[in-house]
Amino acid sequence: MEIRDAQRLIRDKYFERDNSRGLYATFTWFVEEVGELADALMKMDRRALEEEVADVFAWLLSIANLLNIDLEDVFKK
Repeated sequence: MEIRDAQRLIRDKYFERDNSRGLYATFTWFVEEVGELADALMKMDRRALEEEVADVFAWLLSIANLLNIDLEDVFKK
């Protein structure tokens, strides 16, 4: 799966909810997930690490969607 495909999947499934929540609240959820990733890192809990890395990526894609940023394109730059 390409980053663009993942972003499209998140957009199709969550954009309406993310848009209703708004950018600031969506960013707050992202920060919470980064905190959970930090906790998993401190514990070196492999299962939690995998889950939290995926959650952080998904929330980052949601933020990119709200900002109309193609994450794959800007990452390649």
